[in-house]
Amino acid sequence: MSPLEPFGTRLRQAMDTRGPLCVGIDPHASLLTAWGLNDDVDGLERFTRTVVEALADRVAVLKPQSAFFERFGSRGIAVLEKAVEESRAAGALVLMDAKRGDIGSTMGAYAEAFLRKDSPLFSDAVTVSPYLGFGSLRPALDQAVLSGCGVFVLALTSNPEGAEVQRATASGGGPLAQLMLNHMADENAGADPMGSVGAVVGATLGDAGVDLDINGPLLAPGIGAQGATPADLPGVFAAAVRNVVPSVSRGVLRHGPDAAALRGAAERFADEIRVAVAGV
Repeated sequence: MSPLEPFGTRLRQAMDTRGPLCVGIDPHASLLTAWGLNDDVDGLERFTRTVVEALADRVAVLKPQSAFFERFGSRGIAVLEKAVEESRAAGALVLMDAKRGDIGSTMGAYAEAFLRKDSPLFSDAVTVSPYLGFGSLRPALDQAVLSGCGVFVLALTSNPEGAEVQRATASGGGPLAQLMLNHMADENAGADPMGSVGAVVGATLGDAGVDLDINGPLLAPGIGAQGATPADLPGVFAAAVRNVVPSVSRGVLRHGPDAAALRGAAERFADEIRVAVAGV
């Protein structure tokens, strides 16, 4: 396999050509039921195949949530492996939403699972948690560089419980989330057009109250079902909004199983995001 360009470069190109949108592949039980599918591996496979066939050739990023596949054991993981392979073959970047966080050789094994090129789950990027200390992510950061991949680090998440950790005061003063963002900025220093270490920052936060200029991508969950809209993005991300990758899951997926309706929903969100970002 030939070397890949850095993830930040590939993501910028995908966002500029396909639009700044990430669509989640979240086959939870209620969506399977809403699509008229059984909550089993066959339903999982039909759901996932429909989303990939409808969207992988047109959206910038697809983000499978690993947990919804893992719950079905090895057969669910097999569906996930196929989805990753087919999504990438169709031109979408795959962001594996796994939120892994550990230390030492265990973190290294997670990194190999998602970021090593010969892995069946090889993805363009993976989400990780830094709250065992940012240095604990080093195996994933190093593997990402070797493979031309990205790492999205949890910073300020949209769930209300996150604030008790993320807004806590770090030892040097200021919120812990800002310390993590500072580390990300260090990793991305000098990268052009942007670095490959991204932050996860909820689009529902209003004024984030931290410096989000990390010279890297900013994954923004919360658009759609969680209540945020594309028009909210400039207020949260300010001057960094051009690097925002808004993530929509149920707002698109609820339009299935009709493929044309899924495509139409994704296109509408992408258009609204372009307008919101262009106005900054």
